[in-house]
Amino acid sequence: MSTDTLDRTHLATPAQIRAALLARDEIALIDVREEHDFAQGHPLFAAQIPLRLIDAEARWRMPRLDTPVVVYDAGEGLAHKAAVRLQALGYTDVRELDGGLSGWREAGYELFEDVNSYSKAFGELVEHYRHTPSLAAEEVQALIREKADIAILDARRYEEYHTMSIPTGTSVPGAELVLRARAIAPDPDTTIIVNCAGRTRSIIGAQSLVNAGLPNRVYALRNGTIGWTLAGQQLETGQVRVAPEVDDAAIGDARPHARAVAYRAGVKWIGWVELDHLRADERRTLYLYDVRQPREYEAGHLPGFRNAQGGQLVQETDHNAPVRGARIVLSDDLGPRADMTASWLAQLGWEVYVLDVDWSGVTLEQGKGGAPAARGPEGRYKRPYEGTDNQAEKMQAYLDWEYGLVAQLERDGTHGFTVI
Repeated sequence: MSTDTLDRTHLATPAQIRAALLARDEIALIDVREEHDFAQGHPLFAAQIPLRLIDAEARWRMPRLDTPVVVYDAGEGLAHKAAVRLQALGYTDVRELDGGLSGWREAGYELFEDVNSYSKAFGELVEHYRHTPSLAAEEVQALIREKADIAILDARRYEEYHTMSIPTGTSVPGAELVLRARAIAPDPDTTIIVNCAGRTRSIIGAQSLVNAGLPNRVYALRNGTIGWTLAGQQLETGQVRVAPEVDDAAIGDARPHARAVAYRAGVKWIGWVELDHLRADERRTLYLYDVRQPREYEAGHLPGFRNAQGGQLVQETDHNAPVRGARIVLSDDLGPRADMTASWLAQLGWEVYVLDVDWSGVTLEQGKGGAPAARGPEGRYKRPYEGTDNQAEKMQAYLDWEYGLVAQLERDGTHGFTVI
């Protein structure tokens, strides 16, 4: 690598990054440490790509080569190496954060812990403003014991549900809830309880059903499987209950409700001509995501669209769309899943569209879409809510952290979130 190439790396001050975020300019703020280190503290809208995975992940996650990219570390000497590597990959606007993580802290700006932090903070904001109804683990256990008329819907990925779940629960990953809840609980007198491992997907899932006007009483399971475990209650393992397939009548019933929610959030619907227009705009980053379940996606998807299950896309937006200020287009052959996902992304501050087209005349692609290989265990942050062997004090500390996120968002002041 030539010295000239090394010298092309410039600095970006914390104030410049903050200004770009407030103006909703495109910027990718990339933490190049390992995930465990990233989870100890980072700026709100930072995304994480470790130095060793830049070649494998950068072009996938930051597809436009003239995207403004700012890299940082905590003084380990990784940021400059990452900047040089990104330049070698063809990125033309790469800078290092002046002073690194310490510079951000010394400027008086907030550092957020854990992973997917801004989506989790947003979930807390939703509960704060919408007062999303919730039930404690002990209350739900009593309802199960009484054989009450309830349906427990697990909003996580199926794999997480299969590992451990609330007794009697059914797997209904987040974006599927509005589409499939009525098939599971057709009687409006049935109480629906939405759970995840912690808080965010329970809150977003339950509020999705409330927003869509489901006639049932809807609650989030307060604190998810963490709260269940801390209450001394047993989880099930290896369960395979999944939501039933839906017929045309159910789809037709869900579609206008989901669309109305998305409309209130400011989502726009486009066709092929508008999609071509967005694709032709080389000044803006464009993410195309199919929000269905992996098996549906792999069986046939629109060309150029990647797979990100809708509920997980809302939870893990920083991973799937690290360029803050980019555009996002969603696809779904049935409609409600894309509409509900888009409604949340719009509230998270994204310029988001739903591709509203007839799939029948399109030659669909098959397979997994060429995503980078899944990361291995090296440098990984162990979430306090995954698996079945978590320490009680760590789970409680995680919940305490989530409870404080609304106040931290207010101190940070860059989020630009709205809650409908």
